[in-house]
Amino acid sequence: MTIQKTSLHEEHLSLNAKMAPFAGFDMPLQYSSVKEEVLAVRNHAGVFDVSHMGEFLVEGADAVKFVDFIVTNDFKNAENLKAVYSPLCRDNGTVIDDLIAYKLGENRVLICVNASNIQKDWEWISSKIAGFNCTIKNQSDDYSLLALQGPEAEKIMRDLGILSAVDFPYYSILETSLESEKLIVARTGYTGEDGFEVFSSHAFAKSFWKKLLKLGVKPCGLAARDVLRLEVCYPLYGHELNDEITPLDAGLGWTVKLSKESFIGKSALVEYKARYQLVKLSLERGIPREGYEVLDANNTVIGKVTSGTMSVVTGKGIAMALIQKDKNPADKKYFINIRNTNYEANFHTKAFITGGHK
Repeated sequence: MTIQKTSLHEEHLSLNAKMAPFAGFDMPLQYSSVKEEVLAVRNHAGVFDVSHMGEFLVEGADAVKFVDFIVTNDFKNAENLKAVYSPLCRDNGTVIDDLIAYKLGENRVLICVNASNIQKDWEWISSKIAGFNCTIKNQSDDYSLLALQGPEAEKIMRDLGILSAVDFPYYSILETSLESEKLIVARTGYTGEDGFEVFSSHAFAKSFWKKLLKLGVKPCGLAARDVLRLEVCYPLYGHELNDEITPLDAGLGWTVKLSKESFIGKSALVEYKARYQLVKLSLERGIPREGYEVLDANNTVIGKVTSGTMSVVTGKGIAMALIQKDKNPADKKYFINIRNTNYEANFHTKAFITGGHK
């Protein structure tokens, strides 16, 4: 398989980024240190090249109706120029992917999907469009996508003239233009901080990237992105979500609107009893990693870590783990096995840190 490159590949190399294959792309893991990049996003601003993500454009009279049918969340009743996060499920309720659908209008919807699932999602979604008065185009190769994240992001966007709207709430989207370039700007992101994702031409992305760096915005790689999303407990497909479980197993019941008249997977999910519970755990010492066993106080294996890392902000090992629901201890005492030693874990009801998104 040929490794793909984003339009900013040469920019990453010029910054001596540590590169590695990810979802079929040669992507930057880090530029400086993960700690520096995480703290830049938490305290100032950082920019990520996420052009590897996939974009599908749905157009036509039934565009909104169609997207509402393929996702579990309520898309139909979202206001125009709003974004909706949702799982994409099979008829049996298992998760194909999680995505964000952007309502550009009653007849136009932009869907952004995970890079590793572009082909799988495209085949599934396009196979379901029969009977709906709309078309779908795979525009994944047409867009570059930059994510500007951090408490200074809004000021930077306004200073550059990209954002002029007086009121632009979290999970909103707009179409605008700058320097004769058409842009789609969303107030979304994957870090828990305030920020914007800018869909643009490849040429604009290169100039935008350079402008941001001149303003002191920190270039950030996928390693920092993973720490940031885990600190605020955002799920990642292939980890907290996969082909074998449903949204109800992964703490995403809030995205499954069973009151909707119809959506793919509804009949299965109405009857489904969750087999797993997603829990948030931290360690005073030791770093939990994906695949490590989680045990109860009786040394019984009850689940496994789906994502784990060292939190930059808290200085502790943090993890999300899928626990078998019928074995979930009532006393909430959990242990994580690291190299044949069981470390007692702290159970958290909320995310490890509170992000600063609006």
